[in-house]
Amino acid sequence: MSHDKYESPLSQRYASKEMQYIFSPDKKFKTWRKLWIALAETEMELNLLGEDGQPRITQEMIDELKANAENIDYDMAKAEEAKVRHDVMAHVHTYGASCPKAAGVIHLGATSCYVGDNTDVIIMTEGLKLVRKKLLNVINELSKFAMEYKDLPTIAFTHFQPAQPTTVGKRATLWMNEFFMDLQDIEYMISQQKLLGSKGTTGTQASFLELFNGDHEKVKKLDKMIAEKMGFEDVYPVSGQTYSRKVDSRVLNVLSGIAQSAHKFSNDIRLLQHLKQIEEPFEKNQIGSSAMAYKRNPMRSERIASLANYVICDALNPAIVASTQWFERTLDDSANKRISVPEAFLAVDGILDLCLNVVDGLVVYDKVIEKKFMEEIPFMATENIMMDATKAGGDRQELHEKIRQYSMEAGANVKKEGKDNNLLELIAADPAFGKTLDELKALMEPKLYVGRAPQQTEEYVNEVIKPVLDANAAELGLTAEINV
Repeated sequence: MSHDKYESPLSQRYASKEMQYIFSPDKKFKTWRKLWIALAETEMELNLLGEDGQPRITQEMIDELKANAENIDYDMAKAEEAKVRHDVMAHVHTYGASCPKAAGVIHLGATSCYVGDNTDVIIMTEGLKLVRKKLLNVINELSKFAMEYKDLPTIAFTHFQPAQPTTVGKRATLWMNEFFMDLQDIEYMISQQKLLGSKGTTGTQASFLELFNGDHEKVKKLDKMIAEKMGFEDVYPVSGQTYSRKVDSRVLNVLSGIAQSAHKFSNDIRLLQHLKQIEEPFEKNQIGSSAMAYKRNPMRSERIASLANYVICDALNPAIVASTQWFERTLDDSANKRISVPEAFLAVDGILDLCLNVVDGLVVYDKVIEKKFMEEIPFMATENIMMDATKAGGDRQELHEKIRQYSMEAGANVKKEGKDNNLLELIAADPAFGKTLDELKALMEPKLYVGRAPQQTEEYVNEVIKPVLDANAAELGLTAEINV
């Protein structure tokens, strides 16, 4: 690591080695060479002829290209780019130096976007597949957590104020469901990925039509055959010189969606940690604060939120690029694309590793949860108490007003006086309700107030999540290492 120049934190601290390689120069330039091989090989298979009427490309040339596909002289490529000021041509010359027999057919008929744009699609698709794999693993760990705590009652919150109870497991299904929506989006986006293909300088394929002496069918086949060689079912049917920059915008919108889900999850964990109910993992030797030795800060969840903010904002970049392109192409996309697209993937990769690490090590303090529940449950039980009294002949409106007044009095005792919640005592003392204190306390069983939360959790995990996880069992089992 160099200490005298800027290094991206996404590479140094957050993203996995696997995602870093997908967006590395080595991956890019080796993919360029695969595309040049696919182009030359397809042109040979379609019997591209030279001016002498003989095959322009031979198997010997293809073999030479394949033999040197990963033999990249990066020093030469750097020197060539300094001379010609063009990265693609620098690598064409460098590849040609290793393949003297095939040098004349490398990049034949193509424009720079043939390798540049096709490679971008290939790399983004690989990145999406890695994100999908990590997303599946986060959902898998959340499903385990949800099922483990499906029956543990807890106070739910609306407006971060105590509301009708739920269970810890049911709350986890809310996090899971948002990630599951992201999974559906990412699977759709992967299914929509197509190559640019061999479209030429303005998308008309004029150069290839010239090479094949006006044979439209061969030019059409060239497009599809190259895509198949590169592992894609299809190419975009129309384009300018580039694929529509809306593709990048759509991809980053999906990544932004994952960031949104992760941010919401991390917010809830941070709030629960403040309440001392659930904590993210805290390692034996981890320091929470340089000043306050007792602190256990939710640094992983905070980092999720921080990176998520970046991704959500970063998704605006390709939206602006897509909306401001001129006609068949302009180059004001290039510098932005080189930064915004890889960084979105690297950041989401880091986010999902953090999510996996947090979910895998969540600590649940059930006694604290129960204590908080019992402090609030008298308020939650008032509707049941009122209904029972109404069934016994009481006036519903009168009982409602009494409970409102007693609730305010009990709330004031808790908030202003720091006393225990005495709502049940106040109600028991009022003959209008016809309940003794012991009878009222018997109504304080937490499970009476969680509705269908346990059943909803089971149904959601078993009917919605489990079939997807079973179908992707080979993708599961990831663990995440956190660098700092």
